[in-house]
Amino acid sequence: MKTVFTLLIIIFISIPSFSQEKNTESSTTTYYLIRHSEKDRSDKTNKNPNLNEAGTERAKNWSQVFGNVDFDAVYSTNYNRTIETATPTAKSKELEILFYDPRNLYSEVFAKATSGKTVLIVGHSNTTPVFVNAILGEKKYEYMDDHDNGSLYIVTISEGNKIDQVLKIN
Repeated sequence: MKTVFTLLIIIFISIPSFSQEKNTESSTTTYYLIRHSEKDRSDKTNKNPNLNEAGTERAKNWSQVFGNVDFDAVYSTNYNRTIETATPTAKSKELEILFYDPRNLYSEVFAKATSGKTVLIVGHSNTTPVFVNAILGEKKYEYMDDHDNGSLYIVTISEGNKIDQVLKIN
């Protein structure tokens, strides 16, 4: 009887910490932002090119890089090159690609929809760093070089604190 009573007290004391851990976990938002992979540059007049062979290979590699990341959502602009970059990762996670408007980055609606989630966002050399800046609330990053297809921006928001980093994945 004494053992049962002790066990019940331990369980009772532990319940608030379990619920606190869950709340802390769900209040953390993590954004992974990348630029689309290498695009086909053979037709300068094509405003919506597909990925070239190297880009298709990089898109597959991104899905391996993100193999252990439990994404809740994958976002892309509605362009061939970004969709093709997002597709291998979205498929591997069994997620549908959601679209965002590159002229309306990190809106209140987007922030609310992604709060507490882990999200991949695929954009462009001019939108990806601007998106990061919008999340951070400061102008920290400049446009990416037009041939930079391997930068990975990670922004984590937890309890109002924002932490960012940039990794080069080649």
